[in-house]
Amino acid sequence: MKKYLSLIKFSHTIFAMPFALIGFFLGIQNSSLEWLTLVYIILCMIFARSAAMAFNRYVDKDIDKANQRTAKIREIPKGTISPKNALTFVFLNILLFITTTYFINNICFILSPVSLLIILGYSYTKRFTALCHLILGLGLSLAPLGAYLAVQGTLDLIPILFSIVVLFWVSGFDIIYSMQDKEFDTTYKLHSIPVLIGKKNSLALSSYLHVLTFLLLIIIGLLGDFSLYYWIGCIIFTISLIYQHRLITPTDLTKINIAFFTTNGIASFIFGLFVIIDLIK
Repeated sequence: MKKYLSLIKFSHTIFAMPFALIGFFLGIQNSSLEWLTLVYIILCMIFARSAAMAFNRYVDKDIDKANQRTAKIREIPKGTISPKNALTFVFLNILLFITTTYFINNICFILSPVSLLIILGYSYTKRFTALCHLILGLGLSLAPLGAYLAVQGTLDLIPILFSIVVLFWVSGFDIIYSMQDKEFDTTYKLHSIPVLIGKKNSLALSSYLHVLTFLLLIIIGLLGDFSLYYWIGCIIFTISLIYQHRLITPTDLTKINIAFFTTNGIASFIFGLFVIIDLIK
């Protein structure tokens, strides 16, 4: 179990989970708390992300083995999990995900293959497009939309805007993370924003995406008529974005794990907490 939790980086579920919970609590406004639906949403998040991460490790097994940064830390190149077992794990989680959506509502069940196509298809994108970071962001952006659909069965403007926030936020920090593999990706003809425009310009583009993230949060706060708790969460989230950009320079990537994992994980959790408090107060 420990090996598989490491394979899928289970602790990183915190990136998108708070936004899924935001989508859920947006959906139950002016109605009773649906505990069973909440459990289904959490399970869907776990199953979908587990399938996506394990599939990514399976598809990239040869790349990870060739990359010095990943060869000794990822489970398939190390030999602690076989490719066959990793793929079996993928299929198991796909089955569990689709089955869980069946118990939510028809629209979630019907759209489950579409969401799987996006989150699994991401693993192939760096082989042909530098827009792979946006595809990753799109995959995680399904969290608030899917959770809202699970409750309401329809879409609304605010959860859509929250999904766009996740798209810009995730794409921006994934560009930063991919900078550490710029030379390797160039050699192996893999595509990424740093390969396409260089590290300095990649940092600038990441900053622009995070500025858009901030502006969208302001728009959501105004359109959604949120109160003090939302704005406190928004301020903390924005400070975290600024902080992670101050940690990284084109010539110094030594603090990239702090910027990528620690800062974003904490920011997502705190922001989600304050928004949910605002919604249920």
